[in-house]
Amino acid sequence: MSIEVKVPVLGESVTEATVGEWLKQPGEAVKADEPIVSLETDKVAVEVPAPFDGVLTEQKVAVGDTVEVGAVIALLTEGGAGAAPAAKDAAAAPAATAPATAAPQDADASQTLSPAVRRAVLEHGVDPSTIKGSGKDGRLTKEDVIAAAKAKDTEAPAPASTAAAGAPSSAVPAAGRNVERVKMTRLRQTIAKRLKSAQNDAALLTTFNDVDMSAVIEAREKYKDVFQKKHGIKLGFMSFFAKASVLALKDIPAVNAQIDGNEILYHDFVDISIAVSAPNGLVVPVVRDCDKLGFAGIEKAIADYGKKAKEGTLTMEDMKGGTFTISNGGVFGGLMSTPIINPPQSAVLGLHRIEDRPVVRNGEIVIRPMMYIALSYDHRIIDGREAVTALKTIKEAIEDPTRILIDL
Repeated sequence: MSIEVKVPVLGESVTEATVGEWLKQPGEAVKADEPIVSLETDKVAVEVPAPFDGVLTEQKVAVGDTVEVGAVIALLTEGGAGAAPAAKDAAAAPAATAPATAAPQDADASQTLSPAVRRAVLEHGVDPSTIKGSGKDGRLTKEDVIAAAKAKDTEAPAPASTAAAGAPSSAVPAAGRNVERVKMTRLRQTIAKRLKSAQNDAALLTTFNDVDMSAVIEAREKYKDVFQKKHGIKLGFMSFFAKASVLALKDIPAVNAQIDGNEILYHDFVDISIAVSAPNGLVVPVVRDCDKLGFAGIEKAIADYGKKAKEGTLTMEDMKGGTFTISNGGVFGGLMSTPIINPPQSAVLGLHRIEDRPVVRNGEIVIRPMMYIALSYDHRIIDGREAVTALKTIKEAIEDPTRILIDL
């Protein structure tokens, strides 16, 4: 008897998803809680697990289809494994028609690849069975595939030219001229819509400042070992900026507020969305109650979210809410940017790379590790004076971290 597998509840206000990838094919055996299909919502990717041990009998929907919560997407039969139809057809096919080399995505049938990983495998032409996964339970990540491709390119010898001297250049196909058309994921579509909506609806403006990172760098160097020994986590820059932002948001409540129709919502708490890179795009999980958390609590939350983002296990609840955002383009080498707010929030802090620059201190030119910081804000509810003051408060707290301790 076949049992229906339905689209589970995906989260508050989320009613539909897109079928991203089938992780099991008809005829394949599955174990209880083993993922059989990946669904992409407008916020995260969700894997639907098998409810019991059995065999996947039928896929009721195809990759790319839009499915609603509660819709039947597959049939599952309890019992032993059956042969997959594709496998039977392949066995009956003449040996002469078999390709000399298996396609990269089929090199290791026991692996289940996420949509992002599968696209990376196809793009870079690597064999996933030869790559050691760094994700959860040894699963491959997009970063694993890219690293393997770079290693492959480094090791591969340059191909010898087979063109005869004087042969027309048209005889050799031009490299790098292929065009691949890939449908945008639901997450990427939502990111595009939200960012464009922010530009269209908000009165965006950005103010800049620069920060001398000497004090924070010195504090990290002095306390990093004892901090990690006590808390089991590294002391990073983000916790300093999060706590500095708390000071600014408490002093300038409008920066921590949002517009709701004709009203302004002021929050007496600080939930900071920290932008992190995930296989399907940039996501912003929320570190809640940053005004109550210590440095260690913030660092642990960020580390947990970073791991979940890499593994593709972020949940709806992880992304829900947020009153302010911090985005660190410096990890990619960015010198300066104008970040876009994360609606319905009203402000976002952009961090950038640290580099030694000449500055004047006490009438002398000295070299200091400097960082440009940017605050983009919705001018509809945040005045220029408030934005400049908030960014200046963050700057002063970073340059003199004692201010964070004494709430100054």
